[in-house]
Amino acid sequence: MSWLDAELREQPSALARLLDRETDRAREVAAAFRRDDIRYILIASRGSSSNAARYAQYLLGRANRVPVMFATPSLYTIYEQPPRLEGAIVIGISQSGASPDIISVLAEARRQGRPTIALTNDAASPLAQQADAVLPLDAGQEHAVAATKTYLNSVGAVALLFATISEDELALDELKSMPEVLERQIALSLESFPSLDGYRDAVGATVVARGVNYGTAYEIALKIRELSGLVVEAYSPADLLHGPIAAIQPGWPVVVVAPTGPARPSVEEVVVPLKERGARVLAVSDVAAVLRRADTRLPLVPRVPEWLSPLTAVIPGQVAGMRLAQLRGLDIDSPRGLAKVTLTR
Repeated sequence: MSWLDAELREQPSALARLLDRETDRAREVAAAFRRDDIRYILIASRGSSSNAARYAQYLLGRANRVPVMFATPSLYTIYEQPPRLEGAIVIGISQSGASPDIISVLAEARRQGRPTIALTNDAASPLAQQADAVLPLDAGQEHAVAATKTYLNSVGAVALLFATISEDELALDELKSMPEVLERQIALSLESFPSLDGYRDAVGATVVARGVNYGTAYEIALKIRELSGLVVEAYSPADLLHGPIAAIQPGWPVVVVAPTGPARPSVEEVVVPLKERGARVLAVSDVAAVLRRADTRLPLVPRVPEWLSPLTAVIPGQVAGMRLAQLRGLDIDSPRGLAKVTLTR
């Protein structure tokens, strides 16, 4: 078994470990968000961590009812003109905790006297050293270049912060039920995954999602792109319809992520114009009507609360990336030209 396959299967136990070990610590970290001087949340991240950050934009924005925005690391590094950060609480999300540009954002926030928090899989990393508080991901060592369990635990850590900041015990109970749900989702996706032979010669694809799964669309696009080499882009339905849909030609694969929840109808609606253009639709959903209209069905375990659906919805995308790479005879553990830790400045 490849490292990627093994680590994909380890995700339920990795999430359970995070929840068992770090719930009390998350409650301590959550206190920083209740400071009277917090006016907005600033997140620094790269790669898969940025896709977890997109999830955080929704959940932490709901928890704190303040704007959640992304940092511009080049202002801190190559331009050396960092912005004033009055009113900010600054979060760095980095699986390795070693990216210099993410570290620089937290270092500057600390210099300006703002509270800093690190979400990282290495609690002794340089990023963690720049943080006032650290929420370890506890995913365990990850060997495959493509992130699976570290991404999922990043999403889990954001969900844990949401529940503890909100002091919502029902949400916390729902989150603690997710490792078992993940077990079922992984079994469903691995055991009944449809053949992707028809996509063997595809040159690219598009992924569409909205709301809490907007980051899921980006993560699925990234997984398929880095593992299989396809040119894959992610859009919300609104952004797709504002021009990029013009590039959808007959036979073009489009992954539609539409689990049950308030965002589903607007994602489902885009299937009609996509089918009119001859797109091949792959549906990630627990809704029978959505799956029936798809060319390829990637079912989800039902009755997952929408706010937690990114934990399950990413699984079919991870499996799709792995299967497409295998069809193409590629190394799924070490995609050509990629490294596990990328040191960007």
